[in-house]
Amino acid sequence: MVKNKKSQPKFLKKDRQKVLKKIGEETLVENLKRMLLIRNFETRAESAYQNGKIGGFFHAYTGQEAIQTAALEVFGPNHWWITTYRCHALALLLGATPEEVMAELYGRETGNAKGRGGSMHLYTDRMLGGFGIVGGHIPIAAGAAFALKYKGVKDEIAICFLGDGAVAQGAFHETLNMASLWDLPCLFIIENNQWGMGTSVERALCMERLAEDHASTYHMKGYTINGMDFADCFAAFEHVKEEMFKTGRPILLEAVTERFKGHSISDPGLYRSKEQLKKIMKEDPILILRNDLEKTAGLEEDDFKEMDKELKDVVVEAMKYADEQPWPDKATLEEDVFAP
Repeated sequence: MVKNKKSQPKFLKKDRQKVLKKIGEETLVENLKRMLLIRNFETRAESAYQNGKIGGFFHAYTGQEAIQTAALEVFGPNHWWITTYRCHALALLLGATPEEVMAELYGRETGNAKGRGGSMHLYTDRMLGGFGIVGGHIPIAAGAAFALKYKGVKDEIAICFLGDGAVAQGAFHETLNMASLWDLPCLFIIENNQWGMGTSVERALCMERLAEDHASTYHMKGYTINGMDFADCFAAFEHVKEEMFKTGRPILLEAVTERFKGHSISDPGLYRSKEQLKKIMKEDPILILRNDLEKTAGLEEDDFKEMDKELKDVVVEAMKYADEQPWPDKATLEEDVFAP
């Protein structure tokens, strides 16, 4: 499935065991738990949607967990983070509780955005929101990076996640040009999950290597990594972090992955056969990390199941919490809402 493996930069071809040893058993387990929390949250929230508890749009991050989890582990939370409408995972990683995120999906007053944003608009102190307009958040990331440079902040960057469907947008190209021209400390991460809604990336974009080919055009570094493998993502982000703090320049990175669900909950995914999906799911990032821990730390199947159940229970409790929360007062619904 990960078609661009041959184009990965050399530092990702290190001995995986050395990379895993460097990360350490305790950190690997912690990140496996983070990925399991995301997976269980998406699974249970999808069930709640199907049972009429959640309305509007719903975009699951299932299958892509390794990318943002590894990014947080390497960079830490104290940067500006910007992402798309597929934003549940990043909000959870950056400290939003399962209760407040679930309450937001339920449209309740105690939700992350007071029930006003729903699935596509989540926030934390360092997360500048999920955005519903394809490519609309990319210039905002450049703005955050410009602010850091203008204020002379040397130990922070802006980290922007976007989908392959945004690569053809004018905002993407204009922002890359400006970021390179002004030496902005912004990391642009294309999460290439192979599909822009139901359109295959091969039918939508003329370039095979979305980061490397575009980056050369805008005189910046570009890398392609395996977005299904936590170890590969970790190694790549470590390299990129060192490079960006040294140069202060923007970098464009493509994490090749594939979502296990449709574009949104209303998408049955008929453009993929059952056989294709089964093959894809053999590269489950959670399965890969679990196997790594079995080999390096002797993780037992019972330990994994207990870990998974523990995090499933956390999400079930979040669902109960959300269901008991009050609806927003109609008199306050327009508060904190900006409309140009």
